Amino acid sequence: MRNYFTSESVTSGHPDKICDNISDAVLDAILSQDENSRVACECSVTTDFVLVMGEITTNAKIDVESVVRNTIKEIGYTDKSTGFSFDNAQVVVKLNKQSPDIALGVDNSVEAKDGGDKYDQIGAGDQGLMFGYACKETEELMPLPIVLAHKLCEKLEEVRKNGTLPYLRPDGKGQVTVEYGKDGVSRIEAVVLSSQHDEKVTTEKLREDLKKYVIDQILPKEYLDENTKYYINPTGRFEVGGPNGDSGLTGRKIIVDTYGGRCPHGGGAFSGKDPTKVDRSAAYMARYVCKNIVAAGLADECQIQLAYAIGVAKPVSVMINTFGTGKLSDSELSDIVVKEFDLRPSAIIETLDLRKPVYRATASYGHFGKDGFSWEKTDRVDDLIKYLG
Repeated sequence: MRNYFTSESVTSGHPDKICDNISDAVLDAILSQDENSRVACECSVTTDFVLVMGEITTNAKIDVESVVRNTIKEIGYTDKSTGFSFDNAQVVVKLNKQSPDIALGVDNSVEAKDGGDKYDQIGAGDQGLMFGYACKETEELMPLPIVLAHKLCEKLEEVRKNGTLPYLRPDGKGQVTVEYGKDGVSRIEAVVLSSQHDEKVTTEKLREDLKKYVIDQILPKEYLDENTKYYINPTGRFEVGGPNGDSGLTGRKIIVDTYGGRCPHGGGAFSGKDPTKVDRSAAYMARYVCKNIVAAGLADECQIQLAYAIGVAKPVSVMINTFGTGKLSDSELSDIVVKEFDLRPSAIIETLDLRKPVYRATASYGHFGKDGFSWEKTDRVDDLIKYLG
């Protein structure tokens, strides 16, 4: 019996990812001046137009329009003829302060009103549920389909920016279908890769180059065979792209941002939100918990669900699912997590050092499975191994 799983990724020039990058660039600029800022920054783009909106309470003084234009330029939208350019787009900024009703719950948790310790001072910024996941499928402890989809899109951006394929434009998408057998990954069934391009390149040349310089450089040869299918710019021409082809919105690529659909999603987006928002910080903590559990050998696959109530510091529920791979029962592992990891927002912020301006780097090619982020560390392995007896 054959089972297939597919995940997709997009380049930083995809309209939705432009918005994620802008939102996180604004967040980083603010946090670099005032680490205690409250930020919920969203963005929308369309042909030659950018709207930045949201709620921000901060002592920082930044030029939002300059941040927006610099971000668009870095992504690669520098040609006015494409219908979207850093120096030509109209930028409208509509930012207000955080609601005092929300601030009341964040600044004074239910537990803090009854005394509590320093980690009880901050309550969750909203209700909601967050998921984390890790598995032994790759060295990143991530599912293979999303890892490969991200790498394809990263390579697509690389060969555009380094001049290998100068006719490429910033918008692009990738997708990988992996076949699984009883022992795990068996082979790659299908690959889809689409890139925006200028009017000069032929479809034949484009397909040949993307196969040679992107796909062949990324996909593991041991998973490819004569039956692997390749769909490269399957519709043919892709000259009109970016915000000129489709509007974009912050937080519309939440499956791309996380586990490629392998793990459930609570619905809350990440980009543009400061770490008091558990949509972001608790999701990062959930990944940190699962990765350490898998790295410690307590399970080969681990999923966690956390749930919070607005104004309450402690999660209202913690649930582990190891899909039958756990060395201990799921309920035992849930108890261990509650004992070993402080899941209150203030403790999460301190544990993962989340007040630093590191978020723009998360806005493209996933928030998980990449080196350099605190939530990817496996520094709790020794604390967890002891439970194996």
